Amino acid sequence: MPKYKLSAVLSLMVVFLSGSVLGAVAYRLYAVSSVQGVRDVSPKQPKMSPEEFRKHYVEEFRTKVKMDDQQVAALQQILDQTRSDFHKMRDKMNAEGDAIQNAQVEKINSILREDQRPLYATLRAEREKQRKLRDEQRKKDKKD
Repeated sequence: MPKYKLSAVLSLMVVFLSGSVLGAVAYRLYAVSSVQGVRDVSPKQPKMSPEEFRKHYVEEFRTKVKMDDQQVAALQQILDQTRSDFHKMRDKMNAEGDAIQNAQVEKINSILREDQRPLYATLRAEREKQRKLRDEQRKKDKKD
């Protein structure tokens, strides 16, 4: 076989193989589905109320950890104290958040002209109304 024919055959094979590889890569990129977020593959369980969850949690300790009645009573006290500490922390954070927000409002009011302050108050009232609607919607969605 002459040298130029061998060269032509090898060139055609390289082009064919590179086209196949490029086609496979392109198909793989095209066929990949977009990421939709992490999904739980386990069957969905209905959401429990805090009381139901606590009852289930304590019962799990009673059966799987084999706690006796005295230990379960101590566990109940620990859970009560934890709930109390959490509520105290949340109340403190809410109070601090309110203080920070009030300081922001005062600072913004200090840079506004007298004619702008009522407009700012109206804007704040509108945003507060929207926030309350969002909060109500979230509470409704959590119940569903």
